[in-house]
Amino acid sequence: MRRRSRTERARPLRARFRLHPAQAVAGGFGLAIVVGTAMLMLPLSKSGPGGATFVQALFTSTSAVCVTGLTVVDTPTFWSPFGQVVILLLIQIGGLGIMIFAALVGLVLARKFTVRSRLNTAAEAKSVGLDDIRGVARGIVLTSLIVEAVTFGMLFVRFLAGYGYSLGEASWFALFHAVSSFNNAGFALYSDSLMGFVNDPFICLPIAGAIIVGGLGFPVLLQLRKEFRRPLHWSMNTKIVLWATVVLLTAGTAYITLLEWNNPATFGALDPWSRVLAGFFQSVQTRTAGFNSVDIGAMHDETWLGMEVLMFIGGGPAGTAGGIKVTTFAVLFFIMMTELRGEGAVNIFGKRLSRAVHRQAITVVLIALAAVVFGAGLIMFLTGEELDHALFETVSAFATVGLSTGITANLSEPAQIVVVALMFLGRIGPLTLGSAIALRERRILYEFPKERPAIG
Repeated sequence: MRRRSRTERARPLRARFRLHPAQAVAGGFGLAIVVGTAMLMLPLSKSGPGGATFVQALFTSTSAVCVTGLTVVDTPTFWSPFGQVVILLLIQIGGLGIMIFAALVGLVLARKFTVRSRLNTAAEAKSVGLDDIRGVARGIVLTSLIVEAVTFGMLFVRFLAGYGYSLGEASWFALFHAVSSFNNAGFALYSDSLMGFVNDPFICLPIAGAIIVGGLGFPVLLQLRKEFRRPLHWSMNTKIVLWATVVLLTAGTAYITLLEWNNPATFGALDPWSRVLAGFFQSVQTRTAGFNSVDIGAMHDETWLGMEVLMFIGGGPAGTAGGIKVTTFAVLFFIMMTELRGEGAVNIFGKRLSRAVHRQAITVVLIALAAVVFGAGLIMFLTGEELDHALFETVSAFATVGLSTGITANLSEPAQIVVVALMFLGRIGPLTLGSAIALRERRILYEFPKERPAIG
């Protein structure tokens, strides 16, 4: 009998410790957060003497990498210019996707994609094949840079001509907010976010536009680049995302504007056009961006409830948005309509929905609900906060939105760690985290007899 060589004996051991693509995505985000935390703890990153505490750095790094926007310190005053650059880089890397970024670095250094790199990139980009991963990754980067450049140009002109900023100030503020908006991060270089621009459409609309485009998801953006004039060729995913985006933005704008119309602490002091602009802007932020042009803490409780629903739904998959994703929400909606009509199969835009997608959508929603409810309860237990504040903060963290009623900085450190965990879980996705832990699917070679329990 031939003895196995050392290489042959080592191969099963290497295979045992090889990362599953979903696990690599989760690990990549975790590693980026750790590196970001270490850099933000440097004295060079903080304004004034000393350095940031571990929790301050960890929270900010997680919020930036997970493109959330929640903060425990004031970004423009607490962090030095170096620290702000670190945050900007973390936002860009987190928005592009850790695996896509790593794959591009490998492409530059080695001039090729390995099979493992292709698998990891495909897992994060939600690509169905491995043949054009190089083109997908390049297309994602190109799209990101184009949208950020256009947004930068519009903001730069406005800051320079409308507010008297110097050339350097206009460039830096335009760049930071362009990257932050397209990546749905919500970090701002103003202590009151964007409240100073509540009635300025030349600031609010470019930022809102970049947020909407970023929230569509890269698969939608790439298909629109190739087949914008051929809607009949659009995939079910693209049609659902575009349809749901229009419906939710319109409904959110009407809901927020009507409820806050006469609120003297938010919209009441504005002229009618500015109220509509503010309502639209805040509706866009629930796409998981996190900027605010009015005081969120002064809004009515009913407005918070509607915003929580919109934040929980989020934006398009495989992009910079968070939440359960509009596709998941739409799938559940069409499943419900199919059951109410008594039909056997779920049909969406002339296509039949796979039954495996039913299970995935239900799984994502149940895990998301469990995370939000458990997180809100834990924050209430640790801090004594009221339910409405704790729930808003929890949904905002899990959906990687970044809107806050103002309690984030005042939470205890254990409660802030809970928020960190929610941001991480919300960014990588409940299903991705679950598959990363499970490592591989289990094939069941037998079936039990069918039986139906009573429902309802």
